[in-house]
Amino acid sequence: MAAPGASKPTEAELTEYSVQAQAWFKENTVRDPGFMLPLTFMEVSTDEQFEFLCDWQRKVYEAGYLGASWPKEYGGGGLHPDYQRAATRAMKDHDAPIMINAIGIGWAGPLLLDIGTEEQKQKYIRGMLSAEDIWCQGFSEPEHGSDLGNAQLKAVRDGDEYVLNGSKIWTSLGDRAKYMILLARTSNNEGDSKYAGLSFFLNPMKVPGIETQPIKKLTGEYGFVQCFFTDARIPAEGLMGSEGDGWKIAMKTLEYERGAKVNLAGGYFLKELDVMGIVDVARRSTRGGKPVLDDPIMRDQLVEYMIDIQAQNLNNYRRRMPALVQDRPMGLPLMSKLARTEMIRELTEFSLQFQGAKAGYYVGDDNAVDDGYWHRSYLNSFSATIGGGTSQVQKNIVAEHVLGLPKGR
Repeated sequence: MAAPGASKPTEAELTEYSVQAQAWFKENTVRDPGFMLPLTFMEVSTDEQFEFLCDWQRKVYEAGYLGASWPKEYGGGGLHPDYQRAATRAMKDHDAPIMINAIGIGWAGPLLLDIGTEEQKQKYIRGMLSAEDIWCQGFSEPEHGSDLGNAQLKAVRDGDEYVLNGSKIWTSLGDRAKYMILLARTSNNEGDSKYAGLSFFLNPMKVPGIETQPIKKLTGEYGFVQCFFTDARIPAEGLMGSEGDGWKIAMKTLEYERGAKVNLAGGYFLKELDVMGIVDVARRSTRGGKPVLDDPIMRDQLVEYMIDIQAQNLNNYRRRMPALVQDRPMGLPLMSKLARTEMIRELTEFSLQFQGAKAGYYVGDDNAVDDGYWHRSYLNSFSATIGGGTSQVQKNIVAEHVLGLPKGR
């Protein structure tokens, strides 16, 4: 969705903008801040990581390379999306750090621009872009796994407030966020379906009664927390839509999270894996005294992964060309999250296969290959196959909504 009135740039205009963006990221990208930078927004666990990435996002935004295509009246640049795509390409070309406010500018922001009130857009959008206001997501609960429709956190209306009781889990940046997009149960009436009793809130996090507990991951990081709500009072004006609209709004939010709809402010929240980096590791690795790349089976598998990555990158362009997707318009958007996350998991696992005994070393070990980068990438790849809908759920979505297969029991 382009900003209202934004005109498509000429080739010359876009080239000039791209040159400026490339020059800016070349000059301003920090390669080594003196500590380990997260590969995804789900890995931020130290104050120095958090503060560095907030400062970085703010700097990119103030330079005009984040939110370039969002409306000016809410803090965006008011430009055509082609400009933002050029800026994001420049970020990738110079291996810039991730944007930290993934939930804000990736999902909550596009949702507000789509269905939010004028007051909500004025209140929230600018702070999302500048990283002044970090957002988190309160969907998953401890006892309900992928059954999002069975959320049980209670929200009871009391005058101009709602009183919240319950718990949310796997909340990235929940201990640092100012706001949460929250799915809560406002009704348990007899005869209602479980979906009809859900409501959607723009929930302030810094209020009495909300506590967070860090969760240590397999990687040793604390990228997730569990949030506890005990008689926490939030303003009723935080309700989006009406009571009972929560499931519909949550599904619209997941369209952005899963890549079925795109109106990103720009940047990226997960470092894309550099397949040529794996080629380099393979060149440096030996098996039986010979380079791994001399093994035809390993070489063939590596080429297959390179083809897969190129195909998925080209699909991002293809999905915007109606003539090329008219048979199944939603096929590529709905499969992209599943295909990419599973491919990254397989590719990072593959990168460990030819490291020999060194595959047993992790971050901080003297003998670890590239300071354990590939091990860390592999272990963290699993979170992306779960967040936003597990791979199993994504397969059902593709089966039902793309292939037209009957709904499973």
